[in-house]
Amino acid sequence: MKILRLRKKLVYWLIGVLVVILLVITGASLYLYHFAFEPTPKVLSHPTAKSKLITARNKSWLAKVPKQRWHEQSATDDLRLVADYVPAAKTTEKTIVVAHGYMDNKEDMAAYIHLFHRLGYNVLAPDDRGAGASQGNYIGFGWPDRLDYLKWTKQVIHHNGQTSEIGLFGVSMGGATVMMLSGQHLPHQVKAIVEDCGYESVSAELSYELKSLYHLPKFPLLYSASVVTMIRAHYNFLQASSLTALHHNHLPTFFIHGSADTFVPTRMVYKNYAATKGKKKLWITNGAHHAESLSDYPKQYRQKVGQFFAQNLN
Repeated sequence: MKILRLRKKLVYWLIGVLVVILLVITGASLYLYHFAFEPTPKVLSHPTAKSKLITARNKSWLAKVPKQRWHEQSATDDLRLVADYVPAAKTTEKTIVVAHGYMDNKEDMAAYIHLFHRLGYNVLAPDDRGAGASQGNYIGFGWPDRLDYLKWTKQVIHHNGQTSEIGLFGVSMGGATVMMLSGQHLPHQVKAIVEDCGYESVSAELSYELKSLYHLPKFPLLYSASVVTMIRAHYNFLQASSLTALHHNHLPTFFIHGSADTFVPTRMVYKNYAATKGKKKLWITNGAHHAESLSDYPKQYRQKVGQFFAQNLN
């Protein structure tokens, strides 16, 4: 009888420990979802004063330049999405679709919109789900968004005609978005891609941040958080891979990354570059931190990106 009572106590103790572990994992998963996937105020990167000044000046320009407000329904979840379309000063069928970064919106892409406008392109700048004027209460990290951008490219073609030529451009999460989009069956009017400091996959980026910010391993938290994300945001971020998409990409692609990037580590760009199947180009900007390549190398950035699109949109 004494042995039986000890066994029962041991079973109850083990059950109690398991319940506590499950509660801790559940709580931590809910926190990770809240922190990473909900568009709540947060500061994860620190742009330089120079970068802030460039953004502010270009936002002022963007507020004044003639533009159109476009709308689209998201590919999933039936959300109302918004974009700004800035037509070129001189009529053209060439358009650059720009994708913004994590916790940013279309206005934060003002410097890039201005750059492409000065190069003579139409520019379409959407607000992703949960960003800016678009509906949504979660961040897609580029995965569900890639399907929205596919719809945006089709709207450009509908607006400008079948002879349209489209370039895709994105920074940070936007860079990952256009890389993920490259794995879709794109309209033949999409001709080239430029991505700046995008990650190799959502799971790799989150794993890196878990270790960097909290010194935590990816197991089991990353996998339990994926369940929360599937329930609340209706997508599986474990499937969200730039690398997998790029294996199906045959479009010319230009990869840009700062050598001092500690938010999306520079090593990721080499994997992305190796994965793509099309014509490719790589530029590592010496000493540049995350999303600072344009502000650190403005003349070279305009020349290199402008030349790449000029060569492939013709």
